[in-house]
Amino acid sequence: MPNNSGASVGSMEDKAAAIGDKLSERATQAREKVSDLAKSAADTVDGRRSTAADGLETAATTLHDTAKSLPGGEAVSDVAHAAADRLSTTADYVRTHDVSRMMGDVETLVKNNPGPSLLAAAVFGFLVGRAINRD
Repeated sequence: MPNNSGASVGSMEDKAAAIGDKLSERATQAREKVSDLAKSAADTVDGRRSTAADGLETAATTLHDTAKSLPGGEAVSDVAHAAADRLSTTADYVRTHDVSRMMGDVETLVKNNPGPSLLAAAVFGFLVGRAINRD
């Protein structure tokens, strides 16, 4: 009586290799789709940088204009002017840096300041969660 166990093992190995090839192909396709989506998102953000920078600059100008009329005296006015200056600086940064450069800067900031970055992420996540959960 012939032993067919060698043939069935070979057949199982062929099936496993075919499944492995399909999984590898699907993983490559998924990576390409994610890459395409990331590029599309970056292009969209890049296209709207100017509008965002203009909005920040407008907010800075408005804050400068109204700083003197805020209640609280000179100390509050000085804080308002400082905040307006930071908004203006942020507007200039957004205008002059593309998305990949900004992401690199954020990555460097997080690597150099992991504790505060985790705290900021937790606070941001909490606030987003509260905003979503509001009834």
